[in-house]
Amino acid sequence: MPRNSRRFRLGVVGCGAIGSRIAISTTKELANEFKISALYDVDPNRSKALSRKFRKPSLSKSSLIQVIRASDVIVEAVNTPAGKDVVLRSLSAGKTVLCMSVGRFLSDTVLLKKAKQAKGTLLFPSGAIAGLDAIRAASVVGIRSLTLTTTKPPKGFIGNAYIREKGIDPLKIKRDTVLFKGPAEKAVCAFPQNINVAAALALAASPKARVMVKLVASPKVRVNVHEITAVGPFGRITTKTENEICPDNPKTSYLAVLSAIATLKAFAE
Repeated sequence: MPRNSRRFRLGVVGCGAIGSRIAISTTKELANEFKISALYDVDPNRSKALSRKFRKPSLSKSSLIQVIRASDVIVEAVNTPAGKDVVLRSLSAGKTVLCMSVGRFLSDTVLLKKAKQAKGTLLFPSGAIAGLDAIRAASVVGIRSLTLTTTKPPKGFIGNAYIREKGIDPLKIKRDTVLFKGPAEKAVCAFPQNINVAAALALAASPKARVMVKLVASPKVRVNVHEITAVGPFGRITTKTENEICPDNPKTSYLAVLSAIATLKAFAE
C-alpha cells in the first residue's frame, strides 16, 4: 500500500500508446497504489476515448491545469516540445512527475536545473535497458568509455525526420544499416521517439562520461536490442537486453512501459 495508506491520484498527460498503457495499469498492476484521476491530450479525442475505457467520461480534461489540480502524481508521456511545459508546471505545483521523455533532459541542461529547483519530485524510469545501478556505481571512480549500440527493426523508424532528410526510407532497408553514430546528446535530438535509453544511460553516468551511441536498423531482428559497454577503473560492464516491441507502438520497447509501472510502484511503496 502507499506510504500514506491511501491510493494516489494519477493523472496522465499524453494519451498515446505509452500513456494509455500506464493509465490502464491502474486497474491491474497498480490497482493497490493508484487510481486514475485525470487524462489529457492535445487531441481531445484521445483522452475521451481512453476515458471511455474506464467508463468515466469526466476523466478527460480540457487543460493541463485541470490535470494538475486533480492529481497527486502526473505521468508525462508527450513526444513533443510541449512536454517541457508539462514537467515544469507540474513540478512547480508541487506534484510528483514521472517523465517518460527522458531525452529532453539530456539536451536541455537548463530544464534539468529548473526541475531540480522546483517543489515537486521528478521520477525517471530506467526504460528499456538493464544495469543503470552498476553504471551509477561505476561513475563514482570514473568511466573511461561508455557506449550504447541499439538495433531495431526498420519499421520502428517510420516517420523519423532525421533519416528522411538523409534520403533513407526505412521500408526499403534490406540489410543492417547504421542510421546514426555519435554522442547521446545528438542522438536524442535526432531520434526523440527511439533512443530515450541513451538519455537514461547518460543521466546515470557522471557528466564527464560521454555516451557514444550507434543506432542500427536491421531487417534481421524482430525485437529492440540495446547493448551497453562501460570501461573504467572498476573493470568492465557489459549488458544486453532484447526487448519485445510494445504492441501499440513499434518505436518503443515493451520493457520501457513496464519500467514506468515499476517506477510508480516503487514510489508508492
